[in-house]
Amino acid sequence: MPDLNALSRANATRWQNAKLTRNFTNIAKSLVAAKARYQAVEAKTGVPWFIIAVIHERESSQDWSRSLAQGDPWNKVSIHLPKGRGPFKSWEEAAIDALVNCSPYAARWKDWTAGGTLCLLEQYNGLGYFSKGIPSPYIWSGTDQYVAGKYVRDGVFDPDVIDKQLGCAGLIRTMMTIDTTIRFAGEQPPALPPPDPPKPVPPPVEQPSIWAAFFMAIASLFKRKQP
Repeated sequence: MPDLNALSRANATRWQNAKLTRNFTNIAKSLVAAKARYQAVEAKTGVPWFIIAVIHERESSQDWSRSLAQGDPWNKVSIHLPKGRGPFKSWEEAAIDALVNCSPYAARWKDWTAGGTLCLLEQYNGLGYFSKGIPSPYIWSGTDQYVAGKYVRDGVFDPDVIDKQLGCAGLIRTMMTIDTTIRFAGEQPPALPPPDPPKPVPPPVEQPSIWAAFFMAIASLFKRKQP
């Protein structure tokens, strides 16, 4: 049995050290734009909406006609692992089934820290990379933590293939810059910038009294009459 605690620790360290090597912005924006739809599934499963979003992107490039479980059409019985799921009435129904009834049973997961979340996502794709001691492209593609190697189909690993899809970690990191409410469990919200210092108030200008103003006006008249 793989040591999931070790995988969580390894991915937590990679999360801290990772640097993006590709542009995630456009896809991240598209995922955030569908937040309400993912939140509807979160409400039924307890899986954070942004995790559902990145699974959707990895499994089917955010195609709403495809199942969250493996990218097969949700209105037909699935033929890829997990096989035999469906047909379903909607993308949401299929997504709930994938998270509740299919391995790794994300709806039962409790550790939503950075390391724990990435550990779950890696299980979603399979632990073959972990068993080989290499970072999973499902998580790390598009970052400096991943170089090469990919399971090109179930059980078939090619060490020379580079995963062209963007990985979950980079997607989440970019989504966090777009929607600052996204954060892992235990993380503090981003600090607010300090308020601008108050502008100095100039001292009040003393206004001359009525009598002073009267005498100043008289004096001004006399000056004008002098040749």
